Amino acid sequence: MRMRNEIAIAAPAAAIYKLASATERWPQILPHYRYVRILEQNGNERLVEMAARRGFIPVRWRARQRNDPETPLVHFTHTAGWTRGMEVAWRFGANGQLTVVTIEHDLDFAAPLLNGWIGDAVIGRFFIDRIASQTLRCMKEQAERWA
Repeated sequence: MRMRNEIAIAAPAAAIYKLASATERWPQILPHYRYVRILEQNGNERLVEMAARRGFIPVRWRARQRNDPETPLVHFTHTAGWTRGMEVAWRFGANGQLTVVTIEHDLDFAAPLLNGWIGDAVIGRFFIDRIASQTLRCMKEQAERWA
């Protein structure tokens, strides 16, 4: 399952990266996030437990988060939940006065039945695409408000 969501934001990449990498603040700026708990922290790497809503449906997962302010890049490897093993990369690319923020999700399900239509439609489009799209829209509002 491969998903890609992107949005153009009228704010500098550094400012957007600062919002995106501070996952502990996401519940304050992203209304669909219920909580983010930092379970471990070691420099630019942390283990987080995240919980959001897809509509009224609660979802949660754990991920190893690696922040790279130089690139900039925020990378997650999901370590628990339905999406265990998923790699997620937040990329920030300049495009004139805009920054294009891309979230890429890459997951090969452990259960062969989920590799295909079911995984793409249910996990991918219904959950991941919806939550990622909403996250990017809210990040855009926040970043443009403060830029």
